[in-house]
Amino acid sequence: MSGLALRGISKAYGGNHILRDVTIEAKPGEFVALVGPSGCGKTTLLRIAAGLDHPDRGSVWLGERDMTAMRPSGRDIAMVFQSYALYPHLTAGQNIAVPLAMRNLTVWQRLPWIGSLLPGQRETRAEIQRCVFETARSLKIDHLLDRKPAQMSGGQRQRVALGRALVRSPAAFLMDEPLSNLDASLRVHTRSEIVELHRRAGVTTLYVTHDQAEALSMADRVAVMMGGRLLQFDTPEAIYGNPAHIEVARFIGSPQINLLAGEVDAAHGIRIGGRLFVEGVGATPGTRVTIGFRPEAIKLGGSSQAGLGASVKRIEFLGSETLVFLELAGGGGSLVAKLAPAEATVLNPGQAVTIAVASGEVLVFGSDGSRLPVAPAMRMAANG
Repeated sequence: MSGLALRGISKAYGGNHILRDVTIEAKPGEFVALVGPSGCGKTTLLRIAAGLDHPDRGSVWLGERDMTAMRPSGRDIAMVFQSYALYPHLTAGQNIAVPLAMRNLTVWQRLPWIGSLLPGQRETRAEIQRCVFETARSLKIDHLLDRKPAQMSGGQRQRVALGRALVRSPAAFLMDEPLSNLDASLRVHTRSEIVELHRRAGVTTLYVTHDQAEALSMADRVAVMMGGRLLQFDTPEAIYGNPAHIEVARFIGSPQINLLAGEVDAAHGIRIGGRLFVEGVGATPGTRVTIGFRPEAIKLGGSSQAGLGASVKRIEFLGSETLVFLELAGGGGSLVAKLAPAEATVLNPGQAVTIAVASGEVLVFGSDGSRLPVAPAMRMAANG
């Protein structure tokens, strides 16, 4: 197995900087997801890895080989496109067989009539068909091999596109939002299949998506991109629970992280609504900051209990969880709490409550968006 490394990649079109010094190194056999909003440079980075675009600066490595100047056909990389890119006049089996036929048969052997008369053609064709069937069976589409794309559903066509990439046994896979054309239920099912296929094949994979749920649930590591820059590259758990930048914290998580403006006081603490919310902040007193905490970190209490005063604006029941939309007392801002349904049964719109945040769940961001250190032993809930 080979790792795939994109080092110091920069790309601009007509003065518009698409990528700015991006470095992502996927270990051998690792599944890496590139996630970010539309226009952040994800697909451009993937095209550079495939050789379809060339970087203005930087290099592309597959294992110990520098592939920056190499043609796409020589990179031993398979790419799955968002649009499937199947040949409409070929059957599913013929579509899957295309890369093997191009690699293992000569131009003359590929000709419809003359090719069958040439030595070795039939044996090679038989081996190709065997590989196609084995790949189709692993994807559970072996019963579709005689159908053309127009006769298949979107999910079936996507699996054919995956099979065409998988049959090559490439050194690396590139996937450009392969599930975006599927409906929600099929998307969840197909992403599980892709993860299982990756585990069996053990091939290094770069997977582009704008769907954070796909990135967090499928990848070994996640690269979060914004405005052509790589903001954080880490495990899904670290991306969610320990974001390095406020934009990462905003983008990852549904509903979004709660954010409140504050200021570091003389004792290196931050007070919200007159109450000490967090202390031990590594910043100069007077520094304007933003504090953040996830909706599930909020604990609600009665109006007589200690904590930040708030009122319930709206309640949304979502089956396994309930979202409670809150307004801080005195117009101090809006928050969202994520509760178990049983916890929310006693709440009603307009009801006065108090808010406390679980110890260690408060994040502090500086004016430039970067994380500020907080002394672990000094973190505290907003109930003092």
